[in-house]
Amino acid sequence: MRKPNTPKKPFALSIRWQLMLFIGGITLFTLLLVWGIITYALAPQYNRNIRNKLDAKAAAITALIDQSDSAISNRSYLGLTLNEDFWDGVSETFQDKKINVDSCCVDFSDTTLRCLKAYESMYPCLLHESTGAFDGAFGYNVDTHVAIQLRQKLFQNGELYQIVKVGSTMQMCVGRLSADGQYGVIVSTSLAQITTAAEVLRSILGPVALILLVLDLLFAMLFSRWFTNPIRKLSNGAQEIAAGNYDVAIKVEHRDEIGRLADDFNHMAAEVKRSTQLEKDILANVSHDLRTPLTLIKGYAETVRDLTGSDDAKRTEQCNIIVDETDRLSTLVNSVMELSKVQSGAEKPNLVDFDMSELCFEVAGRYDALCDKNHWKLDLQADDACPVSADPAMMERALHNLLGNAFHHIGADGVVVLRAIPQEKGCRIEIEDHGPGIPPEDLPYIFDRYYRARQDSGRTGTGLGLSITKAILQQHGFAFGVNSAIGKGSTFWFEMVDTRNK
Repeated sequence: MRKPNTPKKPFALSIRWQLMLFIGGITLFTLLLVWGIITYALAPQYNRNIRNKLDAKAAAITALIDQSDSAISNRSYLGLTLNEDFWDGVSETFQDKKINVDSCCVDFSDTTLRCLKAYESMYPCLLHESTGAFDGAFGYNVDTHVAIQLRQKLFQNGELYQIVKVGSTMQMCVGRLSADGQYGVIVSTSLAQITTAAEVLRSILGPVALILLVLDLLFAMLFSRWFTNPIRKLSNGAQEIAAGNYDVAIKVEHRDEIGRLADDFNHMAAEVKRSTQLEKDILANVSHDLRTPLTLIKGYAETVRDLTGSDDAKRTEQCNIIVDETDRLSTLVNSVMELSKVQSGAEKPNLVDFDMSELCFEVAGRYDALCDKNHWKLDLQADDACPVSADPAMMERALHNLLGNAFHHIGADGVVVLRAIPQEKGCRIEIEDHGPGIPPEDLPYIFDRYYRARQDSGRTGTGLGLSITKAILQQHGFAFGVNSAIGKGSTFWFEMVDTRNK
């Protein structure tokens, strides 16, 4: 026969490759972001900052001109004419006012567009061409074509902002007019630095990007190997458990999330091992408990058939034993089936509103005959109403199981106490006996299937009553537990919270 086509598993990258791709992607994104900033944001932001500084310097210089003596026809500043020694006097005031014009060109002009004074602190300057001679004389052509055009725009528009570019040289120019509009000031500086810096950064960005990418991938490889090593150990441990080896313990090397996961895994492995052992014990115990009544039934049936068929008294006695063992066998089978139904969820609680104290009265009344026969006492303390929302049939089973367990371990005083204590959102039920108590090492497992404390060994019973009670209470979401002390007895309890008040 042909095997049916099994669907292929979708391809998935391992965590190691995912980490490497993630770190590599972050690196590439960061490099692209840096390249974009250098290309599109660095120069504009630099230009804005330079323009603001030049504009502030031009405004400060024109303010000094506006403070000069306008009554004198040949305008002067601090007694110095603009076209003679103006700059020497203004430069002193610049120092006092902390106006820094280093690496700048300052051009003073009037409405005739001619230069009254020029201050140069940079080279080359696109506004003022330098001139030289063989005899060593050096000077500037302050009325160049570029300078005249800029002055003309300044006087026409009242202000000036322009970037002049000649070849690879760029220069930013900012201009202001005096208050009366008779004089203009143009302050400019070179933009070659930012252009050169951007070109240098772009030229080294490629090699730097390659080096960073290689280093990041190497780092990601090492980091991912270190990071996934505990996960690989957990995976190997899970495979060991799946193969049937429950003696698996993962070494916890770090106290982080993966370390806590390793702790949880170890706890899970221990619980799986304990549950597996418990299942084996259950199988052995159930097999033993089934074998005993079956052996007795078969033996007495053969005896009745072969030997005592004609003896009415012996036949009746042996048939009664067969009936008792059959009832015992039925009880065991019914208990196993009941536990299976409750734990599997096949039997779900039917929640209704009722008074738990009344149910306690009804259940306690069924033990009157047992108490009278054995001279025991069931002390019922359920005088107050306890309205709850639960499944009455399941709660009745839980009470019977706990009371049966209490009578099974009744103390020398022959007293079992059943309490129904009202609470704000329901009630608390307590079943107390004064028997031998439960050893502390047995308390965590007392509700497990077929678990019996050491002092119970050899006693009759299915060993499933507390397990059924546990499953019922868990289905209702009720808290439960047991308090016990050696030689003083045990108190089993559960708290019924009214679901209407949750």
